[in-house]
Amino acid sequence: MKLESSVFEHEGAIPAKYTCDGENISPPMKISDVPQGTESLVLIMDDPDVPKSIRPDGVWDHWLVWNIPPETNEITEGQDLRAGKQGQWAVGKNTSSRLGYQGPCPPDREHRYFFKLYALDTVLDLSPETTTKSDLEAAMQSHILSQAELMGRYNRAESRS
Repeated sequence: MKLESSVFEHEGAIPAKYTCDGENISPPMKISDVPQGTESLVLIMDDPDVPKSIRPDGVWDHWLVWNIPPETNEITEGQDLRAGKQGQWAVGKNTSSRLGYQGPCPPDREHRYFFKLYALDTVLDLSPETTTKSDLEAAMQSHILSQAELMGRYNRAESRS
C-alpha cells in the first residue's frame, strides 16, 4: 500500500500553505495498492517532536480520519472529511480537541509530521465527537491488514525567511 502527496515528497518540506502559517488546509493525498479484503481505511497525522514542556508524551495529534472507503484513491486538497461520501467517513478529536485537520505549527524548530494510512478488515464503530487517537488505535488492534507512511517536515522559521 502507498500514501503519497503531489505537494511534498517523503521526508521533504511541507509547503506553508498546509500549515498554521498559510491556509491551514489538508494537503492532497494519493492512495494506491490497497490490499484485497480491506473494509475501510484509517488516516492518522501526528507530530512526535513536540517539546515535553508542552506535551509530556511529546506527540501532537493533528488529524484522525477513519471509515474511509477502501476504493478511495485520493483525498483532495482541503477536503472536509467530516462530510465524507454518504457520511461514511468519520473524523476524531485532535490534540486541540477539534474535529478535522490541524496543520503543522511547530513552536520551536523543524518538526516531523507522519501521515499514517492503515487498511483494516473492518469498519469501525466509534463516535467522532469523543474519539481520540488512543481510542482509534485500540479499536484498530488486530484489524490491520497493511499500512503505509508519508513523513513531511516543517520549520516555521524557514517559512518566514
